[in-house]
Amino acid sequence: MSTRSRERTREMRAARAAELARERRRHRTFQVVGAVVIVGLLAGIAFAVARSVTSDTGVEATGKVVVPANVEAGAFPVGDAKSPVTLDLYYDYMCPACGAFEAANSKDLSRLIADGTLRVNLRVLSFLDRMSQGTEYSTRAANAYATVADRAPNKVWAFHTALYDNQPEEGTKGLSDDRIAEIATEAGVPAGVVDTFADGTHRGWVAQSTREASRAGVSSTPTVLINGKVFAGDWSRPGVLATAIEDAAAGSSR
Repeated sequence: MSTRSRERTREMRAARAAELARERRRHRTFQVVGAVVIVGLLAGIAFAVARSVTSDTGVEATGKVVVPANVEAGAFPVGDAKSPVTLDLYYDYMCPACGAFEAANSKDLSRLIADGTLRVNLRVLSFLDRMSQGTEYSTRAANAYATVADRAPNKVWAFHTALYDNQPEEGTKGLSDDRIAEIATEAGVPAGVVDTFADGTHRGWVAQSTREASRAGVSSTPTVLINGKVFAGDWSRPGVLATAIEDAAAGSSR
């Protein structure tokens, strides 16, 4: 994909993020009146998350769980452990809102990681398997990510970003295994690692991570925490999340 094509994709996702944010604001206007309805919707979302990993996803609840190396408490950390700010990101590779989040914030996050301000804990989920016409795209992409975390950890962030640069539309079959492998290779993942994606070694771990997130109360993606607290700001507006991270870093130095 050319640089201009990537920029157009990011612009489209940023526009979609802005629309999602406007929709959230409209919903908040009716929050008090519609409290019962909102509670019902959240319960439905939580049920859907739980159901996605206990139905016909190809990974049984009792299936073998192989935790990737370099994963800490369910997350793969990107950045210096001494960074003053930690951001936990719960996401699904099929999730349109997650794609919009990446389009709006990926460059800022990369900059803040590089300058030592930020450490990102990537927490992958697969609750949108049901939105890929039976191909289990969320699980397949998450398994590939976990394999890279296990065997080529220095390439995780580049691969993660590249998957969103090439994100398929929700409701499609998603990317083929061959295309996921191509993206990984383009991101610098060694061929020996890419060749093991098809083994599905970490599918059980992906399912377990999704279950655990649901039990912890994560009912939507992206869910973003800054130093353990849910970020309630408008991440769709360029710079808003970065400012919150920088403010948190400044506060920790006082």
